[in-house]
Amino acid sequence: MIKGTSFTTNDKTAATVKAATGAIALLKDISSITIFENDFFIALNKPAGVLSIPDRMQSEPSLKDKLIEKYGSIFTIHRLDKETSGIILFAKDEATHKFFSKQFEERSMEKYYLGLVHGLPTHKTGSIDAAIMEHPVFKGQMVINKKGKPSLTEYEVVESLGKYSLVKFQIHTGRTHQIRVHAKNIGHPIVCDPLYGDGKPVMLSAIKKKFKLSKHDEEERPMLNRVALHSYELKFKDAEEKDVDLVAEMPKEMRALIQQLKKNK
Repeated sequence: MIKGTSFTTNDKTAATVKAATGAIALLKDISSITIFENDFFIALNKPAGVLSIPDRMQSEPSLKDKLIEKYGSIFTIHRLDKETSGIILFAKDEATHKFFSKQFEERSMEKYYLGLVHGLPTHKTGSIDAAIMEHPVFKGQMVINKKGKPSLTEYEVVESLGKYSLVKFQIHTGRTHQIRVHAKNIGHPIVCDPLYGDGKPVMLSAIKKKFKLSKHDEEERPMLNRVALHSYELKFKDAEEKDVDLVAEMPKEMRALIQQLKKNK
């Protein structure tokens, strides 16, 4: 399916800044992250740490900003969380935007994600049908609540990896932080999630039994220090009713971590 040292707050901040800087550097050449493009829309493999669209403060470049620079105008079809990597679509004209927006609204577009979660879910497959709303106190955080919007996520455990599991998610609705909230709801939050999990980075020393720090390093660097969630695949019909199946390769750091987990489980 898929073509002990201390870690201080300053270390974590530095690692986050470095990752974000590297991700933004990729935006200089949109073609390097382009999965598919035609006259009507473009599909990108969004790096983690990059905004899908501008935030209210215009604090940093977003994918949409870079696309506007290239094409003059662009239309938002859907979004990914800043720390989530993977496939995202943008329309090049209003008609295409309307066409794809309708597919999202009618839930005819199939959306699949791959994520690392803590532990191993009791059931290999299942569905999480739990309404989601914004947290009444903590702005920007979502919570399960009967008064929220209907939210449905299906999941399948792809592989057990010791302390973690690789899980494939299909979302049938598009709520903010949906997978992250639902994963927490079943007791298996997404790895490195600061809002719905412990937010702790994954260190090789915690995985590899005979870990030794390199002579060139004064301290250990995390293998992963961002939400371990990747928008993996989109299936839909284009305006000519042709089936389209787009896949975004998982980023290098997630693939490297999964490889280490397989070796040391």
